[in-house]
Amino acid sequence: MTSQRAAIVRLLSPLDPAAVGTARFLGLNYRKHAEELGLPIPKYPVLFFKPRTALGGPNDAIVVPRIAQVDNETDYECELVAVIGKPARDVPLEKALDYVLGYAVGNDVSQRAWQIKKSGGQWGLGKMYDGWAPFGPAIVSSDLIRDPQALKISTTINGKTVQSESTGDMIFSVAQAISFLSQGSTLQPGDLIFTGTPSGVGSGRKPNLWLQDGDQVVVELENVGTVSNTVIYEKGLLPKL
Repeated sequence: MTSQRAAIVRLLSPLDPAAVGTARFLGLNYRKHAEELGLPIPKYPVLFFKPRTALGGPNDAIVVPRIAQVDNETDYECELVAVIGKPARDVPLEKALDYVLGYAVGNDVSQRAWQIKKSGGQWGLGKMYDGWAPFGPAIVSSDLIRDPQALKISTTINGKTVQSESTGDMIFSVAQAISFLSQGSTLQPGDLIFTGTPSGVGSGRKPNLWLQDGDQVVVELENVGTVSNTVIYEKGLLPKL
């Protein structure tokens, strides 16, 4: 008799987080998203960073730590992710896409109370937690995606669509973002640029829609694939802050 053992396969991040030099994120980079929050269209790209420990695999759990549960305002953000393929400094706009190795899709998980209310607008404090930037499922070559501004991007929670838009709604295109961010600051191979989220986020809804323990969050980018993560609330007493 031949016995068979079921294989358990875990899809890892398409880049080892330890090999990522810098993970850059754009905020308010879709027109309809800025409108839903009642905020002006930014004149320049809004930039923030996440540590490498925030990067996660396409099927890893999104663990909401106890500190983020003090005020339960954990939000989702589907984003096109550009992966830099070669050193880029002072890149002209017309050459910017030549520096892209490929594209992925990611989720810029955000805790709005710490991002906006509790920390005086220090966005990093609401976005820094371990595993709060899952991305993947692979890096699709830029040779296969000639126009990153013509892709459908979406989020579903427990099978219900909550975000659905075209990357053409970006305020600053992928090329504009790369050109701007490379001025005086060298982008390195393996660096990631999360390019902002479209409208439909939980903080823009009435009533607000926050991620709950056990939710299944799926972000999808046309011609790239999906990232699917389960939300798990960390157990234990909440800290007194």
